[in-house]
Amino acid sequence: MTGEIFEENRPRLRAVAYRMLGSLAEADDALQEAWPRADRADTGDVENPAGWLTTVVARVCLNMLRSREHRREEPLEGPLGEPLAESEAARSVADAVDPEEEALVADSVGLALLVVLDTLSPAERLAFVLHDMFGVPFDEIAPMLERTPAAVRQSASRARRRVRGAPLPQADPVRQRRVTGAYLAATRSGDFDALLALLHPHVVLRADRMVVPTPEPIVVTGSRPVAEGAMASMGRARFADLVLVDGRPGMAMLENGRLRVVLRFTFEAGDSGLITGIDVIAEPERLRKLELTVWS
Repeated sequence: MTGEIFEENRPRLRAVAYRMLGSLAEADDALQEAWPRADRADTGDVENPAGWLTTVVARVCLNMLRSREHRREEPLEGPLGEPLAESEAARSVADAVDPEEEALVADSVGLALLVVLDTLSPAERLAFVLHDMFGVPFDEIAPMLERTPAAVRQSASRARRRVRGAPLPQADPVRQRRVTGAYLAATRSGDFDALLALLHPHVVLRADRMVVPTPEPIVVTGSRPVAEGAMASMGRARFADLVLVDGRPGMAMLENGRLRVVLRFTFEAGDSGLITGIDVIAEPERLRKLELTVWS
C-alpha cells in the first residue's frame, strides 16, 4: 500500500475514526497506528483500497474502544460548576488538537449523536458507524467482530434505535424542549438573567460525589445559587447537547469525546414550565445505567 493512496483516503479514514472514537486526537492516533499495518501488508490482490483501509482503521479503533472498557475511570475533581479536571494523559491528548477544530467537527457530526455513540458497546458502535454511516456491508463487518452477519445486523439495529432518536416526553413536550434548549443556550453564552428566568425560585440541584469531591452528594437550593453554578460551567457547555435521559429531558456533556456528565431536569406543572429540579450525574457506574437517546 503506497503512502499516496493512504493520503488520498485520509479525510474519509479520519471521519470513520472520529465517529468511532469521538476525539480528533484519538482519531489521528488511530490513523498513525493504521498506516504501518497498511504499509507492511501485501495488498497486491486488493481491489478496493479505500474499503480495505477502512477495515484496517476500524480494527484499530475497535481495539482502542475495547481498551477503554478496561481502563480505570479518572476521578473528577474541582468544585461544582468548574471544568472537569483532566489527567496528564487527557491533557496531552487535548493539547494535540485545536479546541476550535474539535468544537467545529463535533458540531458538524452532532454532539447528541456523539453522546449516544459513547454509550454503545464497541461492537454496536462499530456496526452502526460502518454500516449506517459509511455503507460497509454486514458481511465485511462480521469478521472484525468474529460474529455472524446476522448478529452484526442485530447490533446495528440496537444502536440504531438509540441513535435515531426517541419521541418527545408526553408531558408538554414543546415547552420542555424550549426550556431545556434555552438552558443550554444561556449556559453557553453566559446569559445569567436568561438562565435565572428558566429556574423555579425553589429549584433543587443534586450533584453526585464525582461532580464535587466530597464524602456526600451536594444539594443546592434556590434559583440564584443554581444559576451561579451553571454559569461557572459554561466552558464545558460548549461540548453539551440535548438528550433524553431515561425518557426525560436532559443534557449530556462530553470531555475529549467521552461522556462525563449528564443533567436530568424536572419541570413545574402548568403554564410556567420552570425547571424545579436538576440531577447532575457523573459517577461512572450511574452513567452506565442511564439510557440516553437522541432527542428528535
